[in-house]
Amino acid sequence: MSDLFDLIVVGGGPGGYVAALRGSQLGMNVALVESAYMGGVCLNWGCIPTKALLRSADIFHSLSHLKEFGLSADNPSFDLEKVVARSRSVADRMRKGVTHLLKKAKVTTFEGRASLAGKVGEAHKVSVSKDGKEVASIRAPHVILATGARARQLPGLETDGKLIWGAREAMTPTSFPKRLLVIGSGAIGIEFASFYRDLGSEVTIAEVADRILIAEDPEISMQAQKAFEKRGIRILTSAKVGPLQKEADQVSTTIETPKGKTELTVDRVICAVGIVGNVEDLGLEKTRVKIDRTHIITDEFCRTDEPGLYAIGDVAGAPWLAHKASHEAVICVEKISGRSPEPLHTLSIPGCTYSRPQIASVGLSEEKAKAMGKTVKVGRFPFLANGKAVAMGEPDGMTKVVFDATTGELLGAHMIGAEVTEMIQGFVIARTGELTEAELSETVFPHPTISETMHEAVLSAFEGALHI
Repeated sequence: MSDLFDLIVVGGGPGGYVAALRGSQLGMNVALVESAYMGGVCLNWGCIPTKALLRSADIFHSLSHLKEFGLSADNPSFDLEKVVARSRSVADRMRKGVTHLLKKAKVTTFEGRASLAGKVGEAHKVSVSKDGKEVASIRAPHVILATGARARQLPGLETDGKLIWGAREAMTPTSFPKRLLVIGSGAIGIEFASFYRDLGSEVTIAEVADRILIAEDPEISMQAQKAFEKRGIRILTSAKVGPLQKEADQVSTTIETPKGKTELTVDRVICAVGIVGNVEDLGLEKTRVKIDRTHIITDEFCRTDEPGLYAIGDVAGAPWLAHKASHEAVICVEKISGRSPEPLHTLSIPGCTYSRPQIASVGLSEEKAKAMGKTVKVGRFPFLANGKAVAMGEPDGMTKVVFDATTGELLGAHMIGAEVTEMIQGFVIARTGELTEAELSETVFPHPTISETMHEAVLSAFEGALHI
């Protein structure tokens, strides 16, 4: 086998494996290097297995409310070991699927850690090592770095795998924590808080910012907090978590907020306070690549300052989303192949939180649009006025849209409630297609569906909603 390839991809996550597949589709001879699990953190320890856990929790919650639907079941319970086992089996199935796709596409895969080892002519040389020994030395004129990121560790809040968990421990518990502290209220923290609360844990969320889900529209954040508190989740904002005092099987701490100090003792702590890019030991110091706060700086086509070297996904910065990584992969490979792809517009990348209730958004919040000096028209429509949502027993939620009052451009859309992570793509398509309120108002939405709230919200911003 030759050691020369057209393209080498470092990392087999949702950015890396998609880059390899697209490269193969475009006729390239592609090598992919992965040090751990094909599919990356997302497929093995993130997006996919957490959704399996959340599905189990959602069903358990529904079983606990059967009487509302005229149904009954005696003493519903859960088996934590089996819940976790199902989650792991889902991840395993999807990982095997990715491996099969790469094999089918004739991508040459290498197991080990990759590092740049200089250039041979116009080709970058990549050394692959395993257990401290070099197992391969390969070359290509183009190398895509898709090494992802890992959880940020804060002084005094470091995960230990026993009492203080990161995401991996939180999704593979061997015992159920009756009392839980979640530090951080981004999507990861909120999803774990939702999962454990639905199974019966007493959950406290501590967030350093003045509201939870800081990336979301403030109105949506407020509604989310009310929904979580209604479920019994305790939320402390503008919170400073003191040192964690670890005991045999519990953790104590003091949480300070503007309202005072709270003494708290819990069985486990989940730390979800952001991520840092995996840029170490890649040999970047031998290149012109620039790094800013652990993330590789790239242009709109994922190119670094080093010719022939690219970076995609989490290692290339925000937004830290799997679908962003996959789309960057396609853009990057198509640019390498000589095509003319459109650059990625980050404001048209949707964000989703798969808690109960779900949260989804795309584009600018009302607050940010106004801060940019735009004159806006805002429409809202509550799920309480939607027949399908009420029939499903899911009347709590809202769709909110933000339009440019002058041009009719959809600046942003923000949703909270059942199934909104499945519906946000409608607004994403609208933004990508540069549709205005005129096209959205004239679109026929099926009845009865929760998606009708999208139509009504658009009408609300202009002529007025029909059903409120």
